[in-house]
Amino acid sequence: MLFRFRSPADPTPSDITPEGVYLNRRRLMQGAGVTALTGLAGGAFGLAGLRSARAAEPGDYAPLPDVQPSAFSTDEDQNDFDDITTYNNFYEFGTSKDAPSRYADQMATSPWEIRVEGACAKPGTLGVADLIERSPLEERIYRLRCVEAWSMVIPWVGIPLASVLQRFEPTGNAKYVAFETLEDPSQMPGQRSRLIDWPYREGLRIDEAMNPLTILAVGLYGRAMPNQNGAPVRLIVPWKYGFKSIKSIVRIAFTEDQPATSWNRLQPSEYGFYANVNPNVDHPRWSQARERRIGDWGRRDTLMFNGYGEQVASLYRGMDLKANY
Repeated sequence: MLFRFRSPADPTPSDITPEGVYLNRRRLMQGAGVTALTGLAGGAFGLAGLRSARAAEPGDYAPLPDVQPSAFSTDEDQNDFDDITTYNNFYEFGTSKDAPSRYADQMATSPWEIRVEGACAKPGTLGVADLIERSPLEERIYRLRCVEAWSMVIPWVGIPLASVLQRFEPTGNAKYVAFETLEDPSQMPGQRSRLIDWPYREGLRIDEAMNPLTILAVGLYGRAMPNQNGAPVRLIVPWKYGFKSIKSIVRIAFTEDQPATSWNRLQPSEYGFYANVNPNVDHPRWSQARERRIGDWGRRDTLMFNGYGEQVASLYRGMDLKANY
């Protein structure tokens, strides 16, 4: 039997989850008599909550065609496939890290369309299958840094977001880009609780969305995206904390005003709109100066902008990054 001892420097479960969500989840679980095996308030899974996760294998997912390497990739060691597919934040399927790998196979991801609307000349829909077939796909080995002080290095496969957004011809009023995740509690049992005001929402400033680092990811390790990682298409913004990289997108809107975002609405003192990785701005309940790479025992210094300052620091020139956290 393997025993894992928590370091005093590790965040506790109540740290990792926003305080209001953590307390509300505990109240709901106590009131419903739910065991820790289900990981969700209200017994959303019933007996299905007892099933165990099978480790995914790359061969479980279809290979993506003609994937080209990207000059933006880091040369750091990558996390292995099991790390990437079994340790996830995806509250639509549950609040524990392994809940997505247990329950996300319930979600149907084909066919899938994204509605694109708002301040653009050509609103319409984006078929994900068509997007993959007709777009040059790049493998980008990016660091992903989460606000609870852990990180991974993941070989994403994706398409520059700018090249997709330009098809819809955003107007001069498009100052921001808003995103929404699928809302369907029949497929996403975590949405049967009200821990978050579903659907999950995120947003970027238009210049952040158009930055060459920002991609719509459709896979990893050269293969189609696993459901638990945000299938069939998700956002990746590698210089920001992971909660900005919204999963299973069904709507994109160009807006003139800054869009409301889920974690910022839920806990504004802890989760700002910008969410840039910044070791100099602590979370109110723990430090962001150090991080633990999944698979490593030790900790390392957190890099400003997650190490992508050369590409993105100019976006925030003159801004107070402590006020605009």
